[in-house]
Amino acid sequence: MPAPSFTASDLNDGFVVAIDLVAKEGEADAVAALLDGLVAPTMAEPGVKLFLPYRSPSDPARFFIFELYVEEQGWAAHQETAHFKEAIADLVPRLSHRQRVPYVPFAAI
Repeated sequence: MPAPSFTASDLNDGFVVAIDLVAKEGEADAVAALLDGLVAPTMAEPGVKLFLPYRSPSDPARFFIFELYVEEQGWAAHQETAHFKEAIADLVPRLSHRQRVPYVPFAAI
């Protein structure tokens, strides 16, 4: 799949969700695999601009996900997909911490 091309203005237009995850002891690689498996189906959703999981190089049990949706409804629709529901059922028991914080742009670029 080719990487999407965006301008700074495109990236500042939409609904963002920042997700902080910490895997339980011994679960980090399984969490990484689950997140990796979510990239392609999530990026194929019509309301999704970006779904970017990151892993901390200094703490391999810590993950950050940057999600950018066209609008808030895209986030709601994402949470209703089969791939999300299946992944989250497997993911949550492997985590010691999960925080999801939504954001909207407020400064013009």
